[in-house]
Amino acid sequence: MINVPSPAVAIVGRHNSGKTTLVEKLIAELVSRGLDVGSVKHHSHKGFDIDYPGKDSYRHRAAGASETVIAAPGQMARIKTVEGEMECRDIVRSMPGHDIVLVEGYRKSGLPTIEIMRSGNPADVAVAEAFAKGAKNGASLGTDFIQASRGQGAYQADLESKMPRASTVAIVTDIPQAEEAADIYGIPVFGFDDVEKLGDFLQEDYTRHCVSVVIQAGGESRRMGRSKATVPFRGKPLIGRLIARLAPVADELIVTTNEAENLQFLHEEFPHLDIRLVPDVHEQRGALRGLNTAFSAARFPYVAVVACDMVFASPSLIVAEAVRMSQTKADIVVPVNRYGFEPFHALYRRSACLAASNRALADGCVRAQDLFDGQGLEVLEFTREEVIEVEPRGGCFVNVNTPEDLKRVEETFFGE
Repeated sequence: MINVPSPAVAIVGRHNSGKTTLVEKLIAELVSRGLDVGSVKHHSHKGFDIDYPGKDSYRHRAAGASETVIAAPGQMARIKTVEGEMECRDIVRSMPGHDIVLVEGYRKSGLPTIEIMRSGNPADVAVAEAFAKGAKNGASLGTDFIQASRGQGAYQADLESKMPRASTVAIVTDIPQAEEAADIYGIPVFGFDDVEKLGDFLQEDYTRHCVSVVIQAGGESRRMGRSKATVPFRGKPLIGRLIARLAPVADELIVTTNEAENLQFLHEEFPHLDIRLVPDVHEQRGALRGLNTAFSAARFPYVAVVACDMVFASPSLIVAEAVRMSQTKADIVVPVNRYGFEPFHALYRRSACLAASNRALADGCVRAQDLFDGQGLEVLEFTREEVIEVEPRGGCFVNVNTPEDLKRVEETFFGE
């Protein structure tokens, strides 16, 4: 199985800002929507108690978090002793498979951050005033607002280390100055009772988007003398190898084919998978038409399209492409090989690419490249160096077009 990285958002504030109460409510709200939520609780002080009523960890779990990590300098719950303080990103990486991980604390996590400022907390009020002053003076978001905080007395140290940062994506507050500053910076503001709206915001922009993996099986290959999907590789049909490799990262698995009757054996070979055999939308074959069929068949926002003759198609690359798409809002994340784009191991944003491929086909376009050029899509290149970092052994774009290709790959195959 592939450990799919979990997206994460940090919710930060000062002592007694109400962080745990908000996290507790958000967990319950997102779980009620059918999402799998993990959580992290960070203490800046050493030592903590866990798992009895009233404690933050107990409240996270009682709200419905399927996994909770409690972290403090020198200790984290699962439980193990660590040297120094464990980095937030390392903790999140150790919690794969969630739709989102909500991190309470860790101001310097580098994660997208929701800042809390509560009027009942004097430190929050002081921060809000400094934040507003900095915003009115034109300070960029990401400034520590140190100059703006001068003269705030007892809260000086807290202000200098705990101001909103460039990573701030939303503010939860009931303080007018904080709302005013957020408006200047164009940051969305929520009230403490706006849990449902805040849940909408998180689900839209920060939860893991489901991936439809589409394996393009086509039909008979003239050079192979038969369907590539049923060509035996190491004694088994090639299409079965692709399904076994890619199923762990697929929220749905689709095989586009014009010979569905010859691929029914897949349901018997993989009874635990709901494999959809989808006929081609277009009578004529072609790269762009094949992509259009994939986008039309997919049910989920992200569509990974892989050719069935890619013997070493990489599930890790699909995961990395999905993470990059989520981070950048690109419409296409496409690997680059020595020949240029590799459109049949790329990830596509379904809504934008379906519309664009329909337009391109209406204009008489037939090449996959025509989807990348002139359609107004945001295309992000996944460089050769990045591919190697994800898939150090390489070879994920190797395909078998002829019996000679197949023989050569089989002879050099040492197993995985």
